[in-house]
Amino acid sequence: MRFKPIHERALARKGGAEALEALLPAVKSKRQLHQLGDDRYLSMMTKCINQAGFSWKVIENKWPQFEEAFLGFDLGKLSLLSPEQWEAYTQDRRVVRNWQKIKALRDNVFFVSDVSAQHGGFGRFIADWPPADQIGLMAHLKKHGSRLGGQSALWFLRRVGKDCFVLSKDVVVTLRGGGLDIAEQPSSQRDLKKVQAQFNDWHEETGLPYSHLSRIAACSVGEDFL
Repeated sequence: MRFKPIHERALARKGGAEALEALLPAVKSKRQLHQLGDDRYLSMMTKCINQAGFSWKVIENKWPQFEEAFLGFDLGKLSLLSPEQWEAYTQDRRVVRNWQKIKALRDNVFFVSDVSAQHGGFGRFIADWPPADQIGLMAHLKKHGSRLGGQSALWFLRRVGKDCFVLSKDVVVTLRGGGLDIAEQPSSQRDLKKVQAQFNDWHEETGLPYSHLSRIAACSVGEDFL
């Protein structure tokens, strides 16, 4: 499947190169990812986990309160909280009072801390993982983190600026429409390997970042024209 006709379709639908370029996500350099603090990675993990199955806008509007309640996502401070203090968040109106999501944050404090200690910063771990093996990074986050499977992991990576594809509905429609034999909601290793291979081919063909390939593919289909 060549990327050129997909790109041309997106250009036509969005009104040209300048308009399409304005829709492309920012991709951080390795240095920028290294420099992003562990607290910011933990914060974004938590935001994506809380937005899963919930109104994104509500979580976005409440986020300053989350930051206050969870001590600015300072790993050192959060790691010292007692079980009773963690449980008290289920009564705290500043956050989503869902124990599973609160527990996920508690667990991810130690996940981020451990990875950071091993790699000299969580950002270094994220930055150094090759985009050509994104599904390997997704599997690692799912296995070792808490509630970081599926779309939560994808949106976490995208929002911190890691170069990555996102399997939105429109991206999957583009892949399937081009003949890739994957499920409507690809989640099996079989399907994910096919998706990774296709994005690797597109990257080799175009030289574009994976994040841009993903966004352009999404813009090439769907009901959202100019």
